[in-house]
Amino acid sequence: MALAIFDLDNTLIAGDSDHAWGDFLISKNVVDPDIYKRTNDQFYQDYVNGELDIHRYLRFALEPLTKEPLPTLLNWRQQFMEQVVLPMILPAGRQLLSRHRQAGDFCLIITATNRFVTEPIAEELGVDDLIATEPEFVDGHYTGHVVGTPSYQSGKVERLNCWLNDRPYDLESACFYSDSHNDIPLLEKVGNPIVVDPDSILAEHAERQQWQTMSLR
Repeated sequence: MALAIFDLDNTLIAGDSDHAWGDFLISKNVVDPDIYKRTNDQFYQDYVNGELDIHRYLRFALEPLTKEPLPTLLNWRQQFMEQVVLPMILPAGRQLLSRHRQAGDFCLIITATNRFVTEPIAEELGVDDLIATEPEFVDGHYTGHVVGTPSYQSGKVERLNCWLNDRPYDLESACFYSDSHNDIPLLEKVGNPIVVDPDSILAEHAERQQWQTMSLR
């Protein structure tokens, strides 16, 4: 059984679930529409540019989770899944996952987006496990803090190595699918890096490294 690793945002889905969750909160009028949108958009641009301060961003992104009781948050998340995420899931992404499952591979999503947002997406896609940034949850409430290392850039490598400690997989036989140059640290660690609808920086890097390139769009 080989390990098949997948980035989520703009790889298996046509968009960024983290940014889209921010827009969803704006649509619910639970955050200041002007200030929140401007800040959310700037953080996303920082991510695209490879300049994101992940800890500063997470303080911003997780803060709304601290303001509402869990049942309200879960209700919003269900609406978000139905209204926003399901239309974003790429049919070719589902087919790719299906091919790996049929081959007997272990399918793992690794994403910088927090687990509150991504857990139901991973369940919908039917993957075997999920590595996501972990928001702290204490006594039934989100605190706005992060547990451990965010799974972003080199943090993905760190989190994956920890995950591998008690599992029978190796990176030399693994494949990793991603669209983003932020994932170059992990793409360089696997035996089979595959870039999916890559951003311009990753496309140039992949061409130099002669990595496989594909589209799910």
